[in-house]
Amino acid sequence: MNLSSSTPIVRRVALGTVTALALAVMVGCSGSHAETAAPPPPQVTAAPVLIKPVSQWDDFSGRVEAVQSVELRPRVSGYIDKVNYTEGEEVKKGDVLFTIDARSYQAEYDRARAELTRARTQASLARSESDRAKKLSDQQAISTETWEQRRAAADQSGAAVQAAQAALDAAALNLEFTKVRAPINGRAGRAMVTAGNLVTAGDSASVLTTLVSLDTVHVYFDADEGTFLRYSQMARKGERPSERDSELPVKVGLSGEEGYPHTGKVDFLDNQVTRSTGTIRVRALLDNADRAFTPGLFARVQLLGSGQFEAMLIDEKAVLTDQDRKYVYVVDDKNTAQRRDIVLGRGAEGLRIVQQGLKAGDRVIIDGVQKVFMPGMPVQAKAVAMQAEAKPAAAVALK
Repeated sequence: MNLSSSTPIVRRVALGTVTALALAVMVGCSGSHAETAAPPPPQVTAAPVLIKPVSQWDDFSGRVEAVQSVELRPRVSGYIDKVNYTEGEEVKKGDVLFTIDARSYQAEYDRARAELTRARTQASLARSESDRAKKLSDQQAISTETWEQRRAAADQSGAAVQAAQAALDAAALNLEFTKVRAPINGRAGRAMVTAGNLVTAGDSASVLTTLVSLDTVHVYFDADEGTFLRYSQMARKGERPSERDSELPVKVGLSGEEGYPHTGKVDFLDNQVTRSTGTIRVRALLDNADRAFTPGLFARVQLLGSGQFEAMLIDEKAVLTDQDRKYVYVVDDKNTAQRRDIVLGRGAEGLRIVQQGLKAGDRVIIDGVQKVFMPGMPVQAKAVAMQAEAKPAAAVALK
């Protein structure tokens, strides 16, 4: 075989192969470049910091209690004759709830009334004899000693009338006490005794039922020692009214209610801090005309914690944490995200107070902040307003 004659053919094949490989590499490189093109900037929402006058409210947990609570007990002993109310219903002051067998007390009343009539008759006779003796004594028809005896007898008869009247009044009271009446307006509990049972008066008197008032209610809650001292210091500086001198407003919400729809006022602050718990008891008074409150319910309470002041507010969703530091991302004039370390204050009106780190006009990234991986990253910011996030009805408020 003559190799020399085939050499140009081999060279042409080799050159074509190299050219094809070079074109393939170029096409591959072009496709790889197209696939690794930079993605568009992430979409986020940004809101300018909100600057407005606010008043801070502190959150506590409390219990609803009745303004008046009565354990109804009998004032006289006897057998229950009748229960005159429906358990759990509202009753009015003066309504007869229980009737005790009154026959023995009626008999005692009748006897005392008769005794009073007898005493009055004897007293009338004694006064007449005393008057006659006085006239005879003046005429020296009888001795002065006799007149003094009849005058003393008349005085004794008058005292007997007073004693008989007192006995009649006591018998009348006992007879009236056989009708056990409601001492307050309110809701009556279950009957602890029923007809036919013996009840006794005195220190060991049986509890017939309980009554609680409903027109207004108290909400009791405890403030910790630090909060109490902070309030006291603010009151001395004139930055906040004192609970002892002013009726501070409170807002109350029950389990299952959204927010704090009920309003009231503080009407009592205890005179000492409880040593075992380090808290002081506070009481609020609320209207209950619509019967929304039942004694014993758990209540979420907000108490005015400061006077009004100018504050810078942001949505707490924008706040990120880097170890012990808090920061947010703001959108600058070039639509890039820039990190700002901040110092947070307490909550107010559903937002969070920023004490340091931001200034008026800063646009803080709210939604989509998780898409920002580093400072200086471009973003597509949609402008929104800074507003409080709606919270679930049963959410626990900020401490």
